Amino acid sequence: MFNYFRKELDWGGRKLVLETGKVARQADGAVMARYGDTIVLCTAVGARSARPGQDFFPLTVNYQEKSFAAGKIPGGFFKREGRPSEHETLVSRLIDRPIRPLFPEGFRNEVQVIATVLSHDLENDPDIVALIGCSAALTLSGIPFFGPVGAARIGHVDGEYVLNPTPEQADRSQLDLVVAGTREGVLMVESEAHELPEDVMLGAVTFGHAAFQPVIDAIIALAEHAAREPWPLPAPDETQRSLAARVDALARAPLAEAYREQQKQARHERIETAKKAAAEALATEGLEADRAKPLFKELEADIVRNAILDTGLRIDGRDTRTVRPIVAEVGVLPRAHGSALFTRGETQALCVATLGTAQDEQIVDALEGEHRRHFMLHYNFPPYSVGETGRMGSPGRREIGHGKLAWRALHPLLPGKDKFPYTVRVVSEITESNGSSSMATVCGTSLAMMDAGVPLARPVAGIAMGLIKEDRGFAVLSDILGDEDHLGDMDFKVAGTERGVTSLQMDIKITSITPEIMRVALDQARDGRMHILGEMAKALTGARSDVAATAPRIHVINVPKDKIREVIGTGGKVIREIVEQTGTKIDIDDDGTIKIAATEADRAQAAIDWIRGIVAEPEIGVIYPGKVVKTADFGAFVNFLGSRDGLVHISELTQGRVAKTNDVVNVGDAVKVKVLGFDDRGKVKLSMRVVDQATGEDITDKVGPKGGRGDNRPDGRREREAVTE
Repeated sequence: MFNYFRKELDWGGRKLVLETGKVARQADGAVMARYGDTIVLCTAVGARSARPGQDFFPLTVNYQEKSFAAGKIPGGFFKREGRPSEHETLVSRLIDRPIRPLFPEGFRNEVQVIATVLSHDLENDPDIVALIGCSAALTLSGIPFFGPVGAARIGHVDGEYVLNPTPEQADRSQLDLVVAGTREGVLMVESEAHELPEDVMLGAVTFGHAAFQPVIDAIIALAEHAAREPWPLPAPDETQRSLAARVDALARAPLAEAYREQQKQARHERIETAKKAAAEALATEGLEADRAKPLFKELEADIVRNAILDTGLRIDGRDTRTVRPIVAEVGVLPRAHGSALFTRGETQALCVATLGTAQDEQIVDALEGEHRRHFMLHYNFPPYSVGETGRMGSPGRREIGHGKLAWRALHPLLPGKDKFPYTVRVVSEITESNGSSSMATVCGTSLAMMDAGVPLARPVAGIAMGLIKEDRGFAVLSDILGDEDHLGDMDFKVAGTERGVTSLQMDIKITSITPEIMRVALDQARDGRMHILGEMAKALTGARSDVAATAPRIHVINVPKDKIREVIGTGGKVIREIVEQTGTKIDIDDDGTIKIAATEADRAQAAIDWIRGIVAEPEIGVIYPGKVVKTADFGAFVNFLGSRDGLVHISELTQGRVAKTNDVVNVGDAVKVKVLGFDDRGKVKLSMRVVDQATGEDITDKVGPKGGRGDNRPDGRREREAVTE
C-alpha cells in the first residue's frame, strides 16, 4: 500500500531521519523529517502551468506549529491555532530565503511549501528540521529546483564550534548562527553573537557549510529511490530573445543616462520615462509591451552592474567603500523617554524608546512553554517612506523580519534585569527609505535607548553590504542603495560594536559565494561600521546617567519570603490599597524582590515606607508614628508600621487620670507611640504617655507614675480585658 523509503544518519550526536511515501502522498513531494523526537511534515506542491501574463515567481512558504506537538491545548476562546505567530513568520522566512534562488530563471508556476511541526521534544529546534525537510520535499517533487539545500545551527562554546547545540550548550554559547546552502556554497546566514570577531563569524559559517554536507548527501540518496519524474525546464523563448534585443536597442542609452542621476526620486522618474517611451515604441511596432517588463529589469541590471565593474563608481557617484552622509540626532521628541532620528543618505529612521515595568513585558506562548520578553523592537515601513501609496495594517513578514534582525543586533548589549529592571520597547518608524532601513533601525535604536538612559554596554551600528559578481570579477559594495540591492547578487547585513559582531544576516541571489568574497565583505563592513559609530558619537557617546523625567523610576527593595503574603494581603487587598493610595506600579517576585515604579519620588517613597512598615518587626523602646483605628473603654488601638496594630492602654494615653478614652483620642487621630513590649500572645503594648506628641521625643524620664483608672487594681482585670480585646 505504501511506497515507503527512509534515510537516516548520525548528525551532531543525534539521529536525523528522512521518510517519504507514507504521509501526504498526493503532494508532489512530502517528507517526514525527524531529529530526536522533533518531527516536521514538509510538503511541496507546484501548479502545472503559470498564470497567463504572470511576470514573477509566486513561491509561498508556510511554517506552522501545532500545539499538540508539545502536548498543549491552544489558549484563547476558540481553542485552535490562529494567525501565524511572530516566530512562525520568522521561520517561514528562514526557509524561503535559501530555496528561492534555486528555482530556474523564467519559472513562473506557483509553488507552495508547507512545514507542519507534529512533535517537539523541547530539545531540538524544529526550524532546522523544517528547512531540511522542505529542501528534501522539493528535491523529491519533480518541480524544477537546483537543490538540495542543507542547513545547520552553530554555537560557539568555550572557544569551540558546536553543531546543533543542546539547550544547555545554547545557554553558554556566545553565538546562535543558522547557515544554509548547497554543496557549492552558502546561500543564507542568520545570527546573533556576543561581539565576536569577524574571523570567528566566518569560521562559524565555514564550519556550518561543512557540517551539513552529509545532510545533502542523504537527501540525494533518498531522491535516487523516491524522486518523481522531473518537470521540463522552461524552454528558451526565441520570441522573447528577439524582443530583448529590440528593448536593448530602444532603451539602453536613455536608461544609462537616467542612472547617472544621483537623486533617487528624480532618477526613478527618468527611468520610468525611458521605459514608457520604449514600451510605446514597441507597441507601434506591433510587439507586446507587457512581455517586455522583465526584460527592462534585466537591461537595468546589466547597465548598473557593468558600470560598477568598469568604473568603480556607483549610481550615486560613490566608490565601493564610501558610506553615505550621516546625520544622527537624539532627544527629538520632548515627551518620549528616549528618541533618535538617524539619517543616512536617503534612508531615515525615527526610533522611539519607552520604558515600562514588569507588567509591560510581552507574554509569549510558545511550544517550549510560556516566557516573558522585556525587550521589544517593532519596525514599521509605511508606504510614504518610498513615495508611494499602499496598504496600512498589521505588520507583514518583511516588517517582522527586519525588526527581529535589529533586535538580535542589540539584544547582546542589553543589561540584565538585575541591573536595569525596566521593560524596554522601541518603535522604529522608517520615514525615508533608499536601502538598508533595518541597519538604520539598529543605529537609531542604539541612540534612542542610550537617550532613554538604558545602560547599553556599548553603542551598536549596522551596515548593509552588496555584491556585483560576474565572470570577469566581483565588487563588494558598502552601504547599498535600494536599486543596488534590487539589481545585485547579495544582501549582507552586519551589525556590531567597536569590539565585534553582534548580528549577521546574509542572503544570496546567485547559487553561492566563496569564502574569499565573504572575507572581503566582512572586512569592508567592519571599516564601514567603525565610520558609522564615529558619526553616531557626535550625537551621543554613551547612555545618559539617568532615565528621562517622564519615565517611571523603579526602586527595588527586598523583603523576607515569609512576609510576601502580608504585603499582598488576603485576595490582594493590601497591595491594591498601596497601589491605589500611592499611584505606583508594584511587582512582587517569589524571591521577595519588590519593584516600585512611579514618576514622582514622593509617591514611590510612600509605597516603600508602607511596605517596609508591613514587613518590619516592632522594636521595644522605639517610637513610631501611627493612627488610631479603634477606641474602647480600656484604651485605643493604633495602627503603625503599615499594617501593624497595638494597644495603648487607657493608663498610657496621657499623664494624669483619664476618665474616658475619647477624652484623649478619637478614631483617625495621628499619634506617636512607643513600644513597651509584647504580651504572652505576641500582641504589642504601646504608650503615648511617654512620648511628646508634638516633637516625637521620648519623655519617659520626665513623667510621673501612670494616672489612668484601673492601673492600681491588684487583680489586673483591665489588663486582661485589653489582652482579650
